[in-house]
Amino acid sequence: MGRDGEKDIKMATYTHDQHSLSLGHANLRRSMVIEIIEKKIEYLRKEKTLNIYGTMMIGTTASFSGLLANFIFRHCFRVNHDALKTYVSLSILPFLSTVVAYKFLVTDALYSGNISQESCALRSSLVSIACGVLYPTALAFSKNGRLAVKYHTVPLPPRGRVLLYWVMLCQKEIKGMVIPLAFQASLGIYNGIQHYAIFESTLEKTVHED
Repeated sequence: MGRDGEKDIKMATYTHDQHSLSLGHANLRRSMVIEIIEKKIEYLRKEKTLNIYGTMMIGTTASFSGLLANFIFRHCFRVNHDALKTYVSLSILPFLSTVVAYKFLVTDALYSGNISQESCALRSSLVSIACGVLYPTALAFSKNGRLAVKYHTVPLPPRGRVLLYWVMLCQKEIKGMVIPLAFQASLGIYNGIQHYAIFESTLEKTVHED
């Protein structure tokens, strides 16, 4: 065999080795990319799961606040009519309003990167208080007040002092809503801090993987 033949064999062997090496590097890079993508998906899944659980928890406690407020004001106004209707609305409406408000005011703002941890906790707490206590309290007060007027279960208020009359009539019951108010405020702060911490952890891990 001549020198040209030997050179051809060496060249072919070299080319084969280079091709095998390149193929090995490509497979390695591909496996690394797949692993990174899987980790990112896992991080995002955990963060999303926590977000859903936190939002559902605040919404559920808002529903319980609505049920409590409805019970209190039905007792205050001595209302026995339309029990199922008022209890259903006082459990569903606070839940839905809390979930929607939390998404727009907390979750979307957090993903846009425009709020700090303190702002996230404050927003979460305000949503929890407004939608989880104030709204169901006002809703229960209004619904049962109208039923009380309709069925004459309590004396009618004098003209010009309707709101003051109802407030004075139910002032003891209204004070009872201080307990769910404090609970919702604490829960909102805790959930906001936890949500922000998990989001930051997910973001940092994603950046490090890159």
